[in-house]
Amino acid sequence: MSDISSIYTIFIIEFALFFGVSSSGCPVLECWFVQEKPGHGGGFSVPMSQEKSLMFIRTEAYSEETMSDLHPPADISPSRIYYVTDPAGTFCSAALNPPKGSVNKPKCEINPFMPHASMVRWASALTDSAQSPVYLQADWFSVAVQGLDEQLTLSNVMRAPSASKEPKVILSVSSKTPVVRSRLGEPVLLDCGFWIDPSSPVHSSGFSVEWRYQFRGEGRLVLAYDGKNDRFAETSETGADIDITGLYETGNASLILEESQVRHSGVYICSVYLPHLLAQVAVELEIVEPPSLSIYPSPLPLLVPGQVLVIQCEASGFAPHTLDLVWEFTGADGKSRSLGQGGVTGHRLASDGTFSQGSHLALDSSKLGLGRGGDITCVAKHDGGTRRATAALNVIGVSAPSIEDSMAMVAVALVLYGMIKFLSWTFSSSDSSDTELKDKNVK
Repeated sequence: MSDISSIYTIFIIEFALFFGVSSSGCPVLECWFVQEKPGHGGGFSVPMSQEKSLMFIRTEAYSEETMSDLHPPADISPSRIYYVTDPAGTFCSAALNPPKGSVNKPKCEINPFMPHASMVRWASALTDSAQSPVYLQADWFSVAVQGLDEQLTLSNVMRAPSASKEPKVILSVSSKTPVVRSRLGEPVLLDCGFWIDPSSPVHSSGFSVEWRYQFRGEGRLVLAYDGKNDRFAETSETGADIDITGLYETGNASLILEESQVRHSGVYICSVYLPHLLAQVAVELEIVEPPSLSIYPSPLPLLVPGQVLVIQCEASGFAPHTLDLVWEFTGADGKSRSLGQGGVTGHRLASDGTFSQGSHLALDSSKLGLGRGGDITCVAKHDGGTRRATAALNVIGVSAPSIEDSMAMVAVALVLYGMIKFLSWTFSSSDSSDTELKDKNVK
């Protein structure tokens, strides 16, 4: 850990090369500056104000000459124009730099940031000293940015000398995969990386990483690592890990889930703690598993005009629970038509968190116009893809008999003929035996 300074120096170069940054390639970000309205006390509902803001971004420090070349728009207050130095080019991603004239733009919010000591156990060692460092006596800001097309989510902490509008990025936490989809049972990587300014006094003071899960108001600690003391916090979560080597060499704090399960669906928050500083990003994981389909009875029995045959389609093992089931019929002419949803049952929850659902359909050839039969198909439309199950349906006794009808009737006739011959032979044999027995008794 004594080599952490050189490691971060190497990482800043790698980070810059990865993003292909240059001062001219960094975007001008339009943001909202959001803060509490002055004169209001604390509480659960604190009124907020928001103002238009703008960030000019460079990877190198600004000079009077470079600042004079910039022309901020007149509709933004000069107090909300910021000239940001971003040595690692964390803001200089293509996902934050839309084509000129594009309607879609990154979402950006700036908030005042108040440095404070962390209260969680795995980060408390970062602020053992009760004294507040002189370094913290400055203007601090946090910036949250969402890139185009869910390509990037970014959270930066910036420091500016008091009353200055030239902040510098001190801590950056980002994810290149804000939304992740996975099938059941597959390993999952939730991307999260961080960078610390090597020239900052906090870069060699240690760090902590935390992954926390949230879903529908419930949360749990998935993983926490105390980088200062090189130890993991105890959690009840199993099958979750991070790459310690990558954590120190490149700031790779990605969470690895060995085998995805339905219970893993939700939002994961990656937090990086420094002494008195914190930045975090959220990554959404959705487990999507398409259904398996079966049609019952299998195979379908012969259908006679006037008879009603009830068939069942069972969809099982799917997640999430949203599913559309419909029936289709394809006749001998190859034309398909919908038979509707049928009678759809409610969802059933399996022990692994997946769902099952069924649909039954009453087949009446005289009402549905099934002709001599065809293919009955159950179609399941799901977020994981469309699935189909098909069964052959044969209708006999419709108008002139087809070859299939003839063969079926011949088969039935042969069976009946065989049964009649068998019964006739049985009774004949029985009568002969009785006659012989009577003759012997007479003698």
